[in-house]
Amino acid sequence: MPDAKKPAKKSAKKKATTTEARAQMKQLDQALRQAFEMFAGEELTREDVDALTASLAGPSPHERLSDAEAGAKDKAQQIAFAAMDAPSEPEARRLAKRALKLDPDCVDALVVLVDLEARTTRDRIDGLQRAVAAGERSLGEKFIEENKGHFWMLIETRPYMRTLELLGTSLALAGLRTDAIRVYEKMLELNPGDNQGARDPLLTLYLAANDRTGAARLLAAYDDASANFAWGRVLERLLAGDTKGAEWALKTALKANRHVALCMTGRLTLPDRMPEMYETGSEEEAALCVVGQSAAWDAHQDAVFWLFDRCKEMGVGPIPSKKSLKKMPATGRAIH
Repeated sequence: MPDAKKPAKKSAKKKATTTEARAQMKQLDQALRQAFEMFAGEELTREDVDALTASLAGPSPHERLSDAEAGAKDKAQQIAFAAMDAPSEPEARRLAKRALKLDPDCVDALVVLVDLEARTTRDRIDGLQRAVAAGERSLGEKFIEENKGHFWMLIETRPYMRTLELLGTSLALAGLRTDAIRVYEKMLELNPGDNQGARDPLLTLYLAANDRTGAARLLAAYDDASANFAWGRVLERLLAGDTKGAEWALKTALKANRHVALCMTGRLTLPDRMPEMYETGSEEEAALCVVGQSAAWDAHQDAVFWLFDRCKEMGVGPIPSKKSLKKMPATGRAIH
C-alpha cells in the first residue's frame, strides 16, 4: 500500500508546481502587457526598469482575481491608455466608457471622464475622489499595506498615485489646505522616495497654514538642496521666531538660487507660462519656486517685509516700499 501511494503524492506535487508556474506566467504576462502600454513610444528610464522588475518579482493586486476578471482589468487599462492619447474628446469619452464597462474601477478611465466632464472645481474634486477610492478598491487593502513604502516602484500603483497627485493639486488650488495636506502626506507615506515631488507643494501648504511642526519635520526628512526647500527653510525659521537661523538660511537660499530673490523683488519678471523643465540654480527653477511658494509667503506679510529689508541690505533690488508692496498683486496667484 505505501508503494501505491507514492505516485499519487508525486502527481499532486507536480500539479501544484504546474499551477504555481501558470500563476507566475500569468503575472508576467500582465506586467509585460501593462508596461508595454504604459511606456509605448517612450524611452525607458532606469526607474521604469526597476519598477517593472519590482512588479514582476512581487505580488500582484490581480492575484485574488479569476483569469477572466484579471483579463478584463488588463484590457480596460489598455483602452484607458488609448483614451488618454485620443485625438479628440468624443473618442476619449467613448474609449473611457468602454474601459469602465470592463472595469468600473479603472482609475485612468475615470480621470479621463473627470477631465472631460467636470464643469466646476467641486465637480473635479468629487470626480478625483471617486477615482482615488476606485484605485484603493482595485489595489486592495492588503496589497496597499504590504507595499507601503515603495509604492511608485510598482507599475500597478501608478494610475492611483497619479490621481492622488491630481487630487492634491485640485484641493490646494481650491484653498482646501487641510484636505490637500492629507493627500500629500499619504503620498509620502506610500512612497517616501517621493518620485512625484509631493514634498514641494506639501512644504508650501505647511508654511501657509503656519504648521511649523509639519514644515520642520518635512525639511529634516529630505536632504534636498533645491531652491524650493532652501527658500522654504527661510520662511520656516521666520515662523519659528528664529531670526538668526533665518539669516543663515537666507544666505544658503541665495547660494541655491539667487534668481528667486530677484523675482520676488521685481528685478526679474515671471514668465506667462511656467517652464516644464529647469536646471538647478536657473531662472526657470526660480520662477517655479516663487509661484509654488506664493501661497506661503502671501500668508505671512511680516516675513515678506523682513525678506525685502534683508535683500535691500545685500543690494538685491530694486526694492519697492512697504506701502507699495501692500498694493502689489499676490505673487503667482494668476499662474498655476
